[in-house]
Amino acid sequence: MTIKCIARLRSRRVVQDQLDGSDQEAVGGGCCWANLPQELLREVLLRIEDSESIWPQRKNVVACAGVCRSWRVIVKEIVKVPELSGKLTFPISVKQQFTRKLVLDCLQPGPKDCLLQCFIKRNRSTQTYHLYLGLTNALTDDGKFLLAARKSRRPTCTDYIISIRAEDMSKGSSTYVGKLRSNFLGTKFTVFDGQPPHAGAKMTKSRSSRLVNLKQVSPRVPFGNYPITHISYELNMLGSRGPRKMQCIMDSIPATSIGPGGVAPTQAEFSFSKVDLFPSIPIFHSKSAGMENFLSGPLSGQKDGALVLRNKAPRWHEQLQCWCLNFHGRVTVASVKNFQLVASPENGPAGPEHEKIILQFGKVGKDLFTMDYRYPISAFQAFAICLSSFDTKIACE
Repeated sequence: MTIKCIARLRSRRVVQDQLDGSDQEAVGGGCCWANLPQELLREVLLRIEDSESIWPQRKNVVACAGVCRSWRVIVKEIVKVPELSGKLTFPISVKQQFTRKLVLDCLQPGPKDCLLQCFIKRNRSTQTYHLYLGLTNALTDDGKFLLAARKSRRPTCTDYIISIRAEDMSKGSSTYVGKLRSNFLGTKFTVFDGQPPHAGAKMTKSRSSRLVNLKQVSPRVPFGNYPITHISYELNMLGSRGPRKMQCIMDSIPATSIGPGGVAPTQAEFSFSKVDLFPSIPIFHSKSAGMENFLSGPLSGQKDGALVLRNKAPRWHEQLQCWCLNFHGRVTVASVKNFQLVASPENGPAGPEHEKIILQFGKVGKDLFTMDYRYPISAFQAFAICLSSFDTKIACE
């Protein structure tokens, strides 16, 4: 069985997108491909997973998950999460009929052993930002699209709406992932997840979320405002000439996750509604007391036991007359936006895990920036934190 054969099979099934759920499942369960011996099927899929290790070839692994139920079960067993494999296999949407709520890799913690290299392209005219997975070491390649964000200014704050589809970032779209909201001064930000980051997460109710629930986007996983990260920038006496100081409280990640044997919670399964299989979740405006208190009040003590990240202090380079950090060639242009985040000492006794760069972001061109992240944060969380660096900071600069 060849990869081309599987790709042709997938294209035939895409034609059946208009079938209802029961018909779709009947086709999946009764096709000849579903009757292959399990041992043979597993061996074939293992070879495909091993040979198609990078994008765009890795799309064939995703295609195999859409053949039928038996193929989908085996693919989900053999494809490891980014934390273990260091690979993003399902960074884009996959139809619910094909995957039955397959979890998106861009919502899962990154790899433990290395930084996952990505880059962000900014479009000033449309106020949009696109996140790509780097496919080569070159900083100018097209990459694999992961997430997109659109900036929306409001009288008292700024919102960045984050979506899994670049062509559709509307507030009521089923491709909405979450949002980043700033205060008026641009010094404090809250990252909201559109779905619960873990079991038992509390949702901030709003009128928009009630409207979305009426559409029954997902009866099992409610859409809403789930605050998962709080970001603050300290006052900088040197203004734009000096380095920024920032702190991130990862509400959904325990501080113990970075220690030996630590575990970061995984994202709740993502349910899709009318999302294209291979394209490139609704926005809620909440005036909750909790969010308003954060946007205007102090950040310390936001949540006990949560992982706290702080920017690594840069050093002054006399010859270059600028503040410098070692990005190992991943950043080439000096900018006040550049930063590296490490675990804060307040997470516990300092150890080797506190020296690891968890997220780094920097400029390489006029509207091109690199973003490298690792466990325990996800691509979505990393992207949202980097978006906060783009925002104007009146009080800091």
